[in-house]
Amino acid sequence: MMKRSNAELVAKLSVVSGKGEFMSRVGKRPVTVAKGIEVSVDGTVIVVKKDKLEKRLETHGRVEVSIEGNEVAFTRVGDDKESSAYWGTYRSLLNNIIIGLDKGFTKSLEINGVGYRASVSGKVLNLQLGFSHDVLFDIPEGLDIKVDKNIITINGTDKQSVGQAAAEIRAFRPPEPYKGKGVKYTDEVIVRKAGKAAGK
Repeated sequence: MMKRSNAELVAKLSVVSGKGEFMSRVGKRPVTVAKGIEVSVDGTVIVVKKDKLEKRLETHGRVEVSIEGNEVAFTRVGDDKESSAYWGTYRSLLNNIIIGLDKGFTKSLEINGVGYRASVSGKVLNLQLGFSHDVLFDIPEGLDIKVDKNIITINGTDKQSVGQAAAEIRAFRPPEPYKGKGVKYTDEVIVRKAGKAAGK
């Protein structure tokens, strides 16, 4: 089975869910390039550079790209809903690349539970989550993970990678609804359930 790119999946979902019109409104807005970042076009690929870091966004010719000063503008190549969805999708993807290289993306997790803790050793996050064994999470390339008491902070230039790492770490011990033990996003609200004793 052929693996689809993120842009293809987002565009298809936008068309199916009826968000194509919203994505077209997004596509109309040019992307402002932050200071210190260079953007160029190599065929159908948008190349974004900052210092020694380089990101490449393959558009497959689904949109036209023009650069004027510190702004990058996208133009749709067709009048159908799918073209409209791609228009907004590639604009959003490029914007995320620029934000990532300029400021970076961050996700924070909170560990709750007696004896639950985390530590970083080299490129491995060690989690003690109430199991008979430690959980070892290999830190992906391009990500930085730090632990301060019971807070795990994930930083990186790629929004999807940061979000994926946070989701995988949370999945090791999702917060349970009674005492809230487990790993949750710091801004996540857990709806608590009353225990059996409370109902007596």
